[in-house]
Amino acid sequence: MATATLPVTERENYLNKEYGIRSWLFTIDHKRIALLYLLSVTFFFFIGGLFALLIRLELLTPAGDLVQADTYNKLFTMHGMVMVFFFLIPVVPATLGNFLVPIMIGAKDLAFPRINLMSWYLYVIGGILIMHCMLTGGVDTGWTFYTPYSTAFTNTKIIEAGLAVFVAGFSSIFTGLNFIVTVHRMRAPGMTWGRLPLFIWANYATSIIMILGTPVVAITIILVAAERLFHLGIFDPKLGGDPLLFQHLFWFYSHPAVYIMILPSMGIISEIITCFSRKRIFGYKFVALSSVAIAVLGFLVWAHHMFVAGMSVYAALIFSFLSYMVAVPSAIKVFNWTATMYKGSISYTTPMLYAFGFLGLFTIGGLTGLFLASLGIDVHVTDTYFVVAHFHYIMVGGVLMGYLGGMHFWWPKISGRMYPEGWGRLAALIVFIGFNLTFFPQFILGYVGMPRRYWQYSPEFQVLNVLSTAGSTILGVGYLLPMIYFLWSMRYGKQAPDNPWNAAGLEWKTSSPPTTFNFDETPVVDFEAYDYENIKDTDDDGGAH
Repeated sequence: MATATLPVTERENYLNKEYGIRSWLFTIDHKRIALLYLLSVTFFFFIGGLFALLIRLELLTPAGDLVQADTYNKLFTMHGMVMVFFFLIPVVPATLGNFLVPIMIGAKDLAFPRINLMSWYLYVIGGILIMHCMLTGGVDTGWTFYTPYSTAFTNTKIIEAGLAVFVAGFSSIFTGLNFIVTVHRMRAPGMTWGRLPLFIWANYATSIIMILGTPVVAITIILVAAERLFHLGIFDPKLGGDPLLFQHLFWFYSHPAVYIMILPSMGIISEIITCFSRKRIFGYKFVALSSVAIAVLGFLVWAHHMFVAGMSVYAALIFSFLSYMVAVPSAIKVFNWTATMYKGSISYTTPMLYAFGFLGLFTIGGLTGLFLASLGIDVHVTDTYFVVAHFHYIMVGGVLMGYLGGMHFWWPKISGRMYPEGWGRLAALIVFIGFNLTFFPQFILGYVGMPRRYWQYSPEFQVLNVLSTAGSTILGVGYLLPMIYFLWSMRYGKQAPDNPWNAAGLEWKTSSPPTTFNFDETPVVDFEAYDYENIKDTDDDGGAH
């Protein structure tokens, strides 16, 4: 299959400028665009984290004595919006996906390099809009924009926030389009569907959700803006609209969006576990196709967010059953990862520690999701901190454990430098302890009845809230450490070999960092995926086995 994307002379004009801001702002090199995304999403991660810190400090005491009630509403709304739409959704596809997808399939770039750059600009425009929204009044509806509150009863910056999410949504659509076309049309000779890395399968399934789901939420947000501006009767019951219609449209996208966040991290975990178990992945086809199954089934379960919204009991039973069904492909992955490690030669490197952390946090998040899919339990814990704990275990614990594992796994390839292994292991341990101390008490808080989004709470809930706030401080330290030693490694880190982990895959057959066009010659794939049985182990400086 052809791998060229643009004439070499034209690409050289864009890509072969090593220095200067202009060469970065107008680059069409997928690796540089991935680094631009890395800087951008890291910035928004810390903005969202700042809001989270203020929320936890407010909840340190039962009385609302740090901020006012309306400010607290804006804090948890902006925290959710920034973290969901500007960090968790783009973080893995836009950074590691952008960097690695072409290299892992033997291509020189993504199929549409200029659209790739445009997707980053759209993300930045959306980010500027959301920052302006924060600085000029914020939003107080919750990140879900529930109507009729968002259309009739608030005077905050709903339209501007909606426009920011709308623009950022098109960034996701273009990234998904690029990945799908690249995987279909630009694989190296011999790179069959049965030899694709599981990280590619995960990003391919994620791209399907991006293409099919994001336009729905974009249209929904436009309808909210139209109703606010022109007083159309779409969602506001006073105008003849139906607020439940908004929930159906919003969750039709926003539940699959959970899989946009978690699927790429699942792909990362597959790569890490096979490498550091020194074994071929157990049940390759099942793990690969389970990604596609998650993408498809994810579109069929949106109404489990609406069990207490007045829907038919029969419809609720169907959505409850489908919600249990979508857990099956996720369980297949967890069991197959466990089987892969069985009798493997496991190395407890930093990426592997993050993989272990992912397994623990994702399993807890997934099992508690089954609680919420059960009608009887869901009615009891709806709108309590049980729900907050559940989705943070999936969307933050799972996603960030996978992302940080991937960053540590591919950092030598991205930067050409090794990070300090001891500090990496310490950071992984701190993140795992801090995360559980932050969010596990919230399961108990929710079960015993503490509602979420409340500014004040009953004094009997204080001990668990103090534990949660203390855990968030530890978690923040764990998240800061990798940024510090990654930056340190770029100047002082040991030079990384091309394949420091002695891993399988095309990305390890090019230089660290890769050249402009990834490969000097188009590679030919004549080996099976994860063929560790035929890889001779070494003991080089990078930590291979």
